[in-house]
Amino acid sequence: MRDATAVGSPASVPELQQRLRNHGYLAGRGLATATFIGLRLGQPILLEGEVGVGKTELAKCLAAIHGRELIRLQCYEGIDTHQALYEWDYARQILHVRALSERELADSDTVGDLYSKDFLIERPLLRAIRSGGNAVLLIDEIDRADDEFEAFLLELLSDFQITIPEVGLVAATERPIVVLTSNRTRELHDALKRRCLYHWIGYPSVDEELEIVRLQAPGVAGKLAEQVVTAVHELRDMDLAKPPGVAETLDWVDALGVLGGEKLDGETAADTLGSVIKDRDDLELVHAELDRLVADG
Repeated sequence: MRDATAVGSPASVPELQQRLRNHGYLAGRGLATATFIGLRLGQPILLEGEVGVGKTELAKCLAAIHGRELIRLQCYEGIDTHQALYEWDYARQILHVRALSERELADSDTVGDLYSKDFLIERPLLRAIRSGGNAVLLIDEIDRADDEFEAFLLELLSDFQITIPEVGLVAATERPIVVLTSNRTRELHDALKRRCLYHWIGYPSVDEELEIVRLQAPGVAGKLAEQVVTAVHELRDMDLAKPPGVAETLDWVDALGVLGGEKLDGETAADTLGSVIKDRDDLELVHAELDRLVADG
């Protein structure tokens, strides 16, 4: 089985950084290096970090860079293997049976056709296995799934093959690029981490975040971008239940742009605060400090 390196893949860490930048993603040296090694070795890349710092966006950019399909498995509490792998289309199977004659129903081969690929619903993991390496598999927010699903995923990432009882063994001819993300709502098992290249994505510095804003929103006024980024960093230093991520910084800039603002003042900040703060108690706390935040910005 070949690794995930494809024709046209970046040949060096700086080239990967530049190609990510061309797609609007600013990756630091550490993140770019971990990603580059993961691509070369065909290892899954596990990204942990705060909400909204660009973990999911990296997978999207990798799909764009390599010209591959992005297959996303959104994890949640209670997700099971069938929801992630495959299901049989029971409604179509029943309709098919009703359309058969008694003679056809007596034919075992005809009944066996009920479990052909025509009735198989591929979920994200099976699609990735059968993609022939032409996919980026994003397993998003793995920390929301339970321990049993994580154990199953551990086995899948080791072999990239599954057995469907009615079909048989299905194995990947080439491994897809795999990116896992976690917001660390719970601790992942060491066994899963050992299968992956790990990287923690923290909040960017003021200069880094300002560069991200200029990259993503090149039309925004320079002074406004500086004020917004400074204010967001002030917000992160406050005791908020849900500190704003980079995604919220960009949302705030976009909202101010819709209003045609060229600078951040108390009135526009109050009017658009819902773009960056997403919790009622946090809103009350920030409103009380809004004048100071705008003045600092």
